[in-house]
Amino acid sequence: MEEKAIDYEAVFQGLPGMVALLTPELVYVDANEDFQRLSGRTREQLIGRYLFDVFPDNPNDSGASGMRHLQSSLMRVADTGERDAMALQRYDVEDPLRPGEWEERYWSPVNAPVFGPEGQVALIVHRVEEVTELIRLRGGTGGNGRARVLEAELYTRARELQQVNERLRHAHAREREVALALQEAMLPARRQVRTRRAAVRYRPAVGALNVCGDWYDLVDLVGGNRIGVAVGDVVGHGLEAAGVMGQLRSALSATSRVADGPAQALDVLGRYAHVVDGAESATAVTTFIDFDARTITYSSAGHPPPALVHPDGRVEFLDRATDPPLDARPDPIPRPQATTTYTSGATLALYTDGLVERRHEDIDTGLARLADSLVRHRTADPETLADAVLLELLPPGGATDDTALIIVRL
Repeated sequence: MEEKAIDYEAVFQGLPGMVALLTPELVYVDANEDFQRLSGRTREQLIGRYLFDVFPDNPNDSGASGMRHLQSSLMRVADTGERDAMALQRYDVEDPLRPGEWEERYWSPVNAPVFGPEGQVALIVHRVEEVTELIRLRGGTGGNGRARVLEAELYTRARELQQVNERLRHAHAREREVALALQEAMLPARRQVRTRRAAVRYRPAVGALNVCGDWYDLVDLVGGNRIGVAVGDVVGHGLEAAGVMGQLRSALSATSRVADGPAQALDVLGRYAHVVDGAESATAVTTFIDFDARTITYSSAGHPPPALVHPDGRVEFLDRATDPPLDARPDPIPRPQATTTYTSGATLALYTDGLVERRHEDIDTGLARLADSLVRHRTADPETLADAVLLELLPPGGATDDTALIIVRL
């Protein structure tokens, strides 16, 4: 069946409610039939004319500000490229048939950008809800009149709440974008990992602010064929958590290069966390892998245990050196560490709790799910294995907490 071209001009003219198109300079380029009829302006009186030449503020009323507020909203859309929903307010509109006579109108505009081929704001859609008659019923009498007044009041409050929610949504979206950019800048790039046998993944949580609490790190250690692999989790979300995350990751990365072992590295990190606002209850686990000796030395500060998958399918959770979270003790004491061995072909997985913890579910259930996935895909290369684990363990719609995952083939 051949598709028919859609007549978008006819669609625009048939849109219910007042809709107009303006340039970023606020000049009318089109207006639908409802806009012309309800505004009392003909197409000839609108097209090609500056918005505020057609609808100026009432010069006889120093308190008239509806058009000034509208101008601020439209310019905000032109400058930011973001939709702006305005609160319901009064506009004084001059009668085109009786110059000098002004009529009180109540409009609720929503202004949205239309982007050009290069991503610039090419047009602004100006949609107006005309509710003048509804608001005029405030002066009504009798039961039916009072009900309509209440309806008008509720409508006004709903529109104001919509405006607040719209602005909060945009603010949260902007914060999420900044936090994700900060996360990307702070976390190590894959090209910085010396071994090609490692895969790293980071998945932000679902939601505008749920981002940037988790981190990972891989560093080359001084002396021998060794690397340090760590993950951590900062309590909280958003830009504040991102800043704390960056400080802790950088501190542990530097400390690991000179520490005698992972326990000493976490000792120093815990003392540093004590003077970092927002680092309370942060967790971390770090492992020192010696490829020549085929050993893994590890220490954990309140973090879920790394999983070591042996070639025969046996899973060993590295949980013999677990201590409270960073900054948990007023007077830090030396942290424990433990060492285990592995054979060629084993796989080490470090992760944050977003991968295994689920509300109303015991943590052991999540750990068992992780072990099962790692075993079934243990022969895959690290990149494929990491993708398979995330696919099987994370909810289809996304998790409510950040998730970091490192897979190292030993």
